[in-house]
Order: sequence, then structure tokens, then C-alpha cells
Amino acid sequence: MTLTPTHRPPTTAADPVGRRAGRGLLPASWLRVGRPAWWAELLLIGAGWMLYNATRNAVPTHKDAALQRASDLLSLERHLHISFELSANHAANKITWLIVGMNYYYATLYMVGLVGVLLWLYVRRPEQYRSARTALCVASFSALVGFYCFALAPPRFLTGEGFIDTTVVHHTWGSWASSSVSSVSNQYAAMPSIHIAWSTWCGVVMFKLAKSRIMRTLGVLFPFCTFAVIICTGNHYEADAVMGALIVVVGFLVQRLLTGRPAFPPRD
Repeated sequence: MTLTPTHRPPTTAADPVGRRAGRGLLPASWLRVGRPAWWAELLLIGAGWMLYNATRNAVPTHKDAALQRASDLLSLERHLHISFELSANHAANKITWLIVGMNYYYATLYMVGLVGVLLWLYVRRPEQYRSARTALCVASFSALVGFYCFALAPPRFLTGEGFIDTTVVHHTWGSWASSSVSSVSNQYAAMPSIHIAWSTWCGVVMFKLAKSRIMRTLGVLFPFCTFAVIICTGNHYEADAVMGALIVVVGFLVQRLLTGRPAFPPRD
């Protein structure tokens, strides 16, 4: 008896993942595959950045509520015996070269990594660019909702608990959370961690699409290294990191729901 192989729709340039999935919420005529116009992407990024800053900075008057939520969150983590933010903060602060490096990592690498992966996608993987970018936009918008609805002070503000603001102690140029730039950014936007959200998105894209084992390994390490940095520098709680990763999951789920197809093709 001869077995007939299961027919599988071919993958084409117009449909790089094939017609395996059902219809999404968006009309098929709205869906595009391939590299979008660069100027349109710049406009989208510019609009997103302005919305991000406007939303982050819309809630500085929530200081008292943000500090109370921070205290309550830390108490809950300790009650569950899962809190290690304070011990990690103090341990890293004892190693000057390590904590200074983490301060600069916190200030720059999450953004450098995001821009780098977006450019790599745009140039080298244009068929997957739109889908991955949609997931990123959904995750980032979810973070804005969190910033606006759940203002939360970072651990370094809880000086009564013994946390150390490492950018201040070591006189390093920090980040949006640093005292040197506090006048241009909301200080109470810890939940969810946008550093974890963006580094997790980068990690997923690199792991799924990069051909080099080194690049795939870096993709796996990126969010874990970022997690260590945000905790040791006193900028986030463990719960912030969990929520940052979850909104990336939400981003890819919404992308699948809208288009009816996965963001990435299966590996051969």
C-alpha cells in the first residue's frame, strides 16, 4: 500500500508562512507581506515614541499612590518568599565594575538591541518584518496602559527598605530612571518593565529567525541578562519583569488573532 503524502500549501513570497492558519480578524486585503516604505516606518516609530513619552509623563502626580503600591507589591513578594531584589541590589553594588556596567547597560542596551533587531528584520527578513513589528507595537501599547493605569515606584525609591540607587551612588549617567534626567521622564512607570518587554521581543525574533547558533544564543541570553540588570540596579521588581514578558506573549497572540497566521515560518 502506498501512502499519499499530506498536501501542504506552498510557501511563496506573497505568503511566506503558507495558508495553514484560518482567517484573522483583519480583511485579507489589508494584509501585506514584505518590506514597507522606510519613511512610513520612521513616521510610525516617531509617533510611537511621542505617544510613549506623553503617556509615561502623564502620571507624575501619582507619586503617593505609586509609592504605596510599591510598598504593597514588595510586601506581597516577601509574603510569598519570592523577593530577592534587595539582596541582589546590595550584592551587585559591592562590585564596582559590575554595577557600573549594569548602569550603562540599563541606560542603553535595551534601546540599542531593539533598533538593531528592527533594522536587521527590515533588511534581512522583510517577509517577517510586519508581523513581528505588529507584535512589538501591541506589547508597547500594553506597557503604556500599564504606566497610565498602574503607576508604580521602582525599588530604588524605597530607601526605607534599604535599596540603593546605583546610578546616584556610582555617579554614572543612568537612564530615564536616573536623577540626571528625571526632569524629562516619569519616575513611576515601573510596571510593566519595558526593558524586559523589548529585550524579550528581540530574543524571540533572534531565536526564531537567526540562522547562526551564536545569534540564537544571544537572543536567549538577552532577556535574562536584562532581568539581572533591572533587578540589581534597583529599577524593577520581579513582578515587573514577569508582566514585561507577558505583554510580549499578548503581542504575538494579538498578531496571530489579527492576521490568522503565525509571525514566523516553521523551521525546516
